Amino acid sequence: MIKHRDFITMVLLSIITCGIYGIIFWYQYSDDMNKVCYGDGKETKNYLIVILLSIITCGIYGWIWHYGVGNRLSENAPRYGLRFSEDGTTVLLWMLLGSLLCGLGTLYAQYIMIKNMNALADSFNNLNNGQTGYQQNPYNN
Repeated sequence: MIKHRDFITMVLLSIITCGIYGIIFWYQYSDDMNKVCYGDGKETKNYLIVILLSIITCGIYGWIWHYGVGNRLSENAPRYGLRFSEDGTTVLLWMLLGSLLCGLGTLYAQYIMIKNMNALADSFNNLNNGQTGYQQNPYNN
């Protein structure tokens, strides 16, 4: 079962914990994304790897990761009978715009990702509740 996530809670707890909760949040998010999107031939990188590669590339890899996540959500939506108007390009543009708007665009990009993942998670939980095909997913714990 994929957990439903709240954007406001993530932001507030990230501020209170000086970013530690944000790291945990996105780590679990990437793990859940691999569960929901299993079988599409792609894998979302572990968020700790994203942090390390972002440090090495001066933040560029983080933007690439967000772009890929936005595209993966959009590409997998039809599998669950959904359609998202936002994709990786939308997320990336808000991330870039956010660097000019004191981080507000970045927060909106994260909101888009969380909103879309919640929609996929709800459909995933409804479709796979008790079905045997779900058991074959190696990400199923």
